[in-house]
Amino acid sequence: MSRRREARPAVRAWTRWLLRRIGLALITLWLISLLVFAATHFLGDPARAILGRSATPERLAALRTELGLDRSAVRQYVSWLGGVLTGDFGTSLATKGPVSALIGGKIVNSTVLVAVSAVIIAPVSAVIALVSARRRDSATDNVLQVALLTTAALPEFVIGILLVTLFSTVVLTWLPSVAVSWTGSPWTDPVVMILPVATLALAVVPYVARILRASLIEVLESDYVDMARLKGVPEWSAVARHALGNAVVPAIQVMALQLAWLAGGVVVVESLFLYPGIGTALVDAVRNRDVPVIQALALLIAAVYVVVNLIADVLTILVTPKLRTGVR
Repeated sequence: MSRRREARPAVRAWTRWLLRRIGLALITLWLISLLVFAATHFLGDPARAILGRSATPERLAALRTELGLDRSAVRQYVSWLGGVLTGDFGTSLATKGPVSALIGGKIVNSTVLVAVSAVIIAPVSAVIALVSARRRDSATDNVLQVALLTTAALPEFVIGILLVTLFSTVVLTWLPSVAVSWTGSPWTDPVVMILPVATLALAVVPYVARILRASLIEVLESDYVDMARLKGVPEWSAVARHALGNAVVPAIQVMALQLAWLAGGVVVVESLFLYPGIGTALVDAVRNRDVPVIQALALLIAAVYVVVNLIADVLTILVTPKLRTGVR
């Protein structure tokens, strides 16, 4: 009975913290929606962009009325936000079709690209960090650190161009340099995903691996790891069972930030490889001044940032006993 009584306050504390965190996330998304709407509102007159410079005042007025641009900014925002909450992002100014239908398949494509990249990034970063931390200050560690710092200094578009040069054009011709011939789902032609995934992985792995290495070095010098060694626990078992679990806590936040960055970083990578995802859709929408599509994609990317950070906070508390028992 005493354990149950002790567990109840902990559950209530968890519930309060989680509800408060979700509330802050919703407020953040609402503020972002205000910024997105205000920013796109000042991009210019969509009606003039559609009709061109030769449009007559009568045609401009008629199109503004059709698009609802003759209403006040507040009424436009309320109408747009109401549509977003119901899953209606409006009508594309370029294609005249629903925005949700236009970006639905592209969201799936980008999600697959980011998910595959994340699946590769996590174990590769962990292996590099383990090898580097176990052989700290050795020749292997120095080589790995130089390679990580060099890769981290390169923008993702430079990494992509180098990969295209190495594997698609000058040196080797093993892989396609662009995905323009791809018309199906990502899993129907996975070869076209190799270079985009490699670019995203190489752009993120250095940050996660370096943070995890620093955390591992600190944990490996702790008393409980030394005690495990004194008890005769094999070194790699002590690292995997006792050190890695505690060292991964700081890496969770870094990994979350990098995964959130991937949602925005795909804009450059997808444009470079002509990958049919939200990145190319956003570039095309900006070029065509397709305001509803820009608003939908900008809000979507911001939502990914907020949700991923929320998940990272929850995971950090779950894997940290001190935080898990001290949530207020």
